[in-house]
Parts: sequence; C-alpha cells; structure tokens
Amino acid sequence: MEDKVNSAIPSAPTPKPLPGDGVIVDEAGQAIITLLGKAAQTTKESCTQAMNVAHRLSVQMRAAEERTRKAEADAAHYRDRAIRAEAWIIRISEEVERVFFQKQQPTSQRDHPKPGGAEK
Repeated sequence: MEDKVNSAIPSAPTPKPLPGDGVIVDEAGQAIITLLGKAAQTTKESCTQAMNVAHRLSVQMRAAEERTRKAEADAAHYRDRAIRAEAWIIRISEEVERVFFQKQQPTSQRDHPKPGGAEK
C-alpha cells in the first residue's frame, strides 16, 4: 500500500542548503529571543502598573467605606434626635392644649377654689 501512496504522490524536492542559511536562522532565532524579552519586560511593567492601580483603588475604597460608616452613624444619631424632638413637640402640644384650650368647667366649680390650693 505504501508503494501506491508513494507512486501516486510525487515527493517534494528536498531543498538544497543555501550558503548563509545558518546565519539567517541564527539571526531569526536571536530576533525572536529579543522580542520575547521585550514582551516579558512590557508584561512585567504592565503587571506592576496594574498592581499599583489596584493598591491605590483599594486604599480609596477603604476610605470611602469609612466615610460611609461615619455617615451612617451620623444619620442614626440625627434620626434619634429627630425622634426625641418629635416626642417633645407632641408632649408640649398636649400640654398647651391642656393648659390653654381645656373645656371650661361649670360656673359652680370655677367660683369655688379647690381646698388647700391657690387658684391658677
């Protein structure tokens, strides 16, 4: 079967070495090694730059998180103060209603002061 394959497909001629082929191969190999070195250096610089940016962003994120915690604590503080202030306003309003706008007592009770106390 091999004989049929070999006879059906003509084999390509083997190239003859040209003078200086070894020099061209050496130069190409050296150029590839130089390019690989440059690519490695560029990659290393890019990685260093990316690490520096990541570190800077990490520091900024920690600072932003701290500001957020402070803002949340301030918001809770002022929310508590607002709740206490609202409770005082309700209490004062009720006291004003009681003192100034209470229903008038019948005449017989107004004319007779309570025992042991002065009139208001």
